[in-house]
Amino acid sequence: MTAPAGCPLCEGPGGRLLVQGARWRLVHADEPGFPAFYRVVWQEHVREFSALAPADRAECLEVVVAVEQALLRHLRPAKVNLASLGNAVPHLHWHVIARFDWDSHFPGAVWAQPLRTADRERIAGLSALLPSLEADLVSRLQPPA
Repeated sequence: MTAPAGCPLCEGPGGRLLVQGARWRLVHADEPGFPAFYRVVWQEHVREFSALAPADRAECLEVVVAVEQALLRHLRPAKVNLASLGNAVPHLHWHVIARFDWDSHFPGAVWAQPLRTADRERIAGLSALLPSLEADLVSRLQPPA
């Protein structure tokens, strides 16, 4: 499929690039209040997950699972949210978000109205763990040279 003009995930990385495979990329999303928010973005402009060939679907989900497992290992969240919405940006991408019972929106969605004030101290503590988490992700997902 040809990339349409104005698609932010065709025209830019969609976040801070961590790892790039041949068919996907992993980025850290800058979502205030949610420091452990990542996106797995399919390189080709595809609107729906079902449009991928079975092998591509499996590869995409393996990356999503690797990110989820790393979040669980390093951060021990209450839950990891997985979402592939595409309503606002119809380019296949998965949100992989570590959630904590103290976060401002928990147990609601990160896109819902906040239920409490963001805990800046806990967010800072969580942010301090990200370099180790991201180094692990890079080492596990980096394609061979």
